[in-house]
This record gives sequence, C-alpha cells and structure tokens, in this order.
Amino acid sequence: MGTRQFTSPDPDLDLLYRDLGTRQLQPLWELKGLLTPSPRVRSVPYRWSARDLRSLGERAGRLVPIDRGGDRRVLACANPGLDGAPYAVSTLWAAVQYLGPHEVAPAHRHTPAALRFILKGSGVWTLVNGDPLSMSAGDLILTPSWNYHEHHNSTDEPMLWMDVLDLPVVAALEAVFFEEGPSEEVERLTDPVSQSERNYGSAGLLPPPRQRTLPRHSPLLAYRWADTDRALARRLELTGAETATMTYVDPSRGTDVMPTMRCEAHRVLAGGRSPRLRQTGSRVATVFRGSGVAIVGHERFDVASGDIIAIPSWTTWQLEAHDELDVFSTSDAPVLDALGLYREEEVPLISSTDPGPLPAEWGSAPGNPHPDGRYV
Repeated sequence: MGTRQFTSPDPDLDLLYRDLGTRQLQPLWELKGLLTPSPRVRSVPYRWSARDLRSLGERAGRLVPIDRGGDRRVLACANPGLDGAPYAVSTLWAAVQYLGPHEVAPAHRHTPAALRFILKGSGVWTLVNGDPLSMSAGDLILTPSWNYHEHHNSTDEPMLWMDVLDLPVVAALEAVFFEEGPSEEVERLTDPVSQSERNYGSAGLLPPPRQRTLPRHSPLLAYRWADTDRALARRLELTGAETATMTYVDPSRGTDVMPTMRCEAHRVLAGGRSPRLRQTGSRVATVFRGSGVAIVGHERFDVASGDIIAIPSWTTWQLEAHDELDVFSTSDAPVLDALGLYREEEVPLISSTDPGPLPAEWGSAPGNPHPDGRYV
C-alpha cells in the first residue's frame, strides 16, 4: 500500500506532492490531527457481565477440549471501539480462563507478561518455571515474561479466573515470541507454600542480596487475598475514609509487580463512593466482592462479583458501593511512568443533568445504553 497522495491546484506544488508520494514521504503542513489537545482514545467504556462470562465459559468447557491444538480455553474481552481486536482496552488483554475438573493446561511461555486474578474457587495450581502456586479466590498470581507456566485442576469442580496480559503493548513493539513447553506428561506438583513465597513472602524481610539475582518483575509470584484484605481494612481504619486503594508491589524494591502492569486493590464501604479520577493509560477492573455502580466516562454500569470493566485512557471513573465493594484493577501505568507520560487528576462532577455533548468517537457500545443521568 502506497503512502497517502496529496494534490494541489498549483501545478508546481502538485508535482512536488507527487514526487513526495513516490518516495514514501508526506508533507507535515498537510497532516492534521497528529498532535491533539488531549488523547485521542479508541477504546470505549464497557462491562462484561459475570453471568455471561461464566455461562459461556461453561459452554466452552463442554465443547472445546484442551489439547495441543490450543492448550488454553480462554474467552478474550474485545472492546467495541477497537475494530474487532481481542483487547479489553488498547494496551491490555483481559480474558476469563475456564479449566475443567482434573484438566491440565500444558506448559508454554511467551514474551507478553501475564497475571491471574482468581474470582472464585480453589484447588487449581499454576506452575511458574516449576514453582507450584496455589490459586484461591482473591489471589493474584504472576506469570512474568518468558517464564514457562502451566495450570492444573486437582479438584472435581471447574474453575474460572481472569487473565490480564500486556500483549497489545508487546505486539505494538513487534516483540512477541511464543514457545511450547515439554510435550511429555509432567508431574502435577503442589506445595502449600511456593518457593517464591518462602523467599519473599515475609513482610519487611528479604534474603541477603548476595543470595538473590533480581529479575525485572517481582520475585514474589503469589499475593494472597488474606493479606490484601487485611491491608485494605487497616488503611480504612487509619484514614477514616470510605474508600481505600492499595498497590501490589515488588517486596525487594517497592516497585510495581511487573515492568508493564500496575495492580491495585480498591475497597469502597457500603454507601460510599471513590474519588472521580482520570489518568493517562488504560485500565481493566474486575469486581471481586460486593455490588455497586461503576461510572466510566458517560456510562453508568451496575456491577457485581465477577464483572469485568474497561476503563480507557483519560476517561473519568468512579465506584459507588451498594454494599462493601472490593475491586481489583490492572493498568499500564508503569509504561507511562517510565516514559514520563503518566498524568492523573481528580475531576469534580460538573452536572449530572447538563453534562454536555457525548464525544462522537465514543458512540454507544452494544449492551451498554447511556443512562438518563450522565456524568462528564
């Protein structure tokens, strides 16, 4: 496909444009919209309901076997604003993975980093480079870039969890690599406490530096819900506020758990609401416990346990809790931080009755009607 061809009624200028085009060049003075007063965002606010995710996951479990033809039974969230791309937002893949009773999803590895947030159940194990990590409701499990990982279900019940990957970022950088693991049957290892937790799971205590080689990601690969729950409760007690946010960090450095993904836990007390924020970079959130409302841009979604929510870049978002609401979110903030492009601000509500025009590029996403009272 050739470069865009510009024309002009001036014969000399028109000839210049033709010569530029044949040499794959374009005149900046004719290019519009490269630099905009605020980000041009393609993703739209959207909610995938837990009821749909679970019922469709169960149907896939009955119809689609796990084998070397695909080795993962995953339903990818496709944002309606991204022209069919299987991405929840422009920089993050989000999906639900369904693993049936006694099934094994065999080992593979890839350069995109992944994480798992467990929505319900227990008794499934993820092996990361052979280290068995138990998976229970509310846990965050990391599978860093280019680490072999596999999943096995040791129970008689199926299990569903949310996957988030930085795949769109790695794909945009043209740096995706994938490799299957050993084809022979592997031992289904289990361990009450993983090696990563034994080394790095004690708050404030680390092995001596001479005994560890620090990777780019957190060396602690499992963050347990009991610890997250306790941290949120203590934060609320300390501040006396009706909402709290805690960031999952690398215990060896205090940085984000992944170079490309920031993970946060949010709690809003019953009847409370979180600050109304917006930030550069995209975010995917899932409700772990409770119910309420997520207000994302001009959309107002009723949310319950297991729902997944797309929060595009520079789009306001706020949580309102009917009962105590716990939400897990992942964003691309470390990438923006590293590039000096991260911005965040709290945005006051201007009017719920006169919000101004809806941005034309947002449109109306299927299954997400605009509410009567809109926010700006």
